[in-house]
Amino acid sequence: MSAAVTPRHARHPAGLVGSIYLPRTADALAFAMSTYGIPLLVLSTTRSAALTGAAFTLEWIPRLAAFGWAGSIVDRRGAAVVFHLASLGRALVLAAGAVLLYLYPSGAVASVTVMVLAAATGVLTQFSYVAVETAGAAAGRRAGPRAHRVQAVLLGIDQTATLAGPALAGVLLLAGPPSMLAVVTGFSLLAAMLALRTPPSPVLPARAPKGRPGAGLVTGGRTIRALPALGWLVAGLALSNLATGLLQAAGPVIVVQHFGQSTTAVGLVWSAAAAATLVAVTICRFALDRLGLWPVGVACSVIASLACLAAALAPDYLSYLVMVAVLMAADGGLAVVLRTLRSRLIPPEVFGSTLSATILILLLPFPVAGVLTALTPPDALGHVITACAALQTLGLFCAFARLRTDPALRT
Repeated sequence: MSAAVTPRHARHPAGLVGSIYLPRTADALAFAMSTYGIPLLVLSTTRSAALTGAAFTLEWIPRLAAFGWAGSIVDRRGAAVVFHLASLGRALVLAAGAVLLYLYPSGAVASVTVMVLAAATGVLTQFSYVAVETAGAAAGRRAGPRAHRVQAVLLGIDQTATLAGPALAGVLLLAGPPSMLAVVTGFSLLAAMLALRTPPSPVLPARAPKGRPGAGLVTGGRTIRALPALGWLVAGLALSNLATGLLQAAGPVIVVQHFGQSTTAVGLVWSAAAAATLVAVTICRFALDRLGLWPVGVACSVIASLACLAAALAPDYLSYLVMVAVLMAADGGLAVVLRTLRSRLIPPEVFGSTLSATILILLLPFPVAGVLTALTPPDALGHVITACAALQTLGLFCAFARLRTDPALRT
């Protein structure tokens, strides 16, 4: 077929690296640096722990609220357009913040600036994330039986950014807030430019009547209910995320108060977890080639459940670090299974809405874990984590038992 008659969305002159992986890398670095760097920026600027916590809330509440809007707009306008505009908007906001903090390094103007940055970057980052996830799923569909390889690479990019982004933000902050914001602005601009190489969506639902299904979380929820394999897996992973979220929320208390380590040791736990996840994702790529989705998913579920239970009973810091790293590595394998299944099953015209609904379901356990941590006495955290590990095991067992004969995971 000649290029003259090939549909515009079917031509990919840049290939996967230029059109998918490089834009995703730039956006993931901007995502990680802003997510972990903005609270550090607030603390260094205001010297207030209360405002730092408020900034964290201002980052996440708008993100959760933006899911429905983000999915709907991506469905109607296309992933490439939303990705470009969201990244460009984030770059402009960060650049304005860098200028203001250079002119007013402290005082009321600086405090207001960093709080507005927290809220604005949270919303814009959510739009860009939904857009790049939609573009990655489209690339997975085009890859056919090798979709899991594409999803494994994308997850590896995310984990690498999670490993490098917070550390880079912390180092740059030593040179001053404007320097850190300038670098994040650069990554955002790079993502906006590379987004122009992302293949446009093959459908343009924006031209369809407004009453058609395909916008908002309601549509995403209906799509999940219509796809039992996806629904069971999302439900099982949501219960698993409650245990994972509790370990994240209670980590500082466990490491500092229970094991008597420094706050640096808390960061080391999650750096080790990110590194282990990168290794696990690489292994899963080859395992999925030979075994398929269901066996790999079951293996990761068993490992995650046992590791979470062992982390709750860990007698010392080193064993706790190892168990958390193993848990997060297995969780990374489950994420590859979910991403691959998601790209196979969700219809392209409602992918953004359904993606938003699935992510929202998977993130809701994290604030619940925070509430549990706040309400539980430090000495009783081990018992609560053990109970959540049992709930995680039950949820994953039910999900994969239900999916044992499902053709979506046996292909």
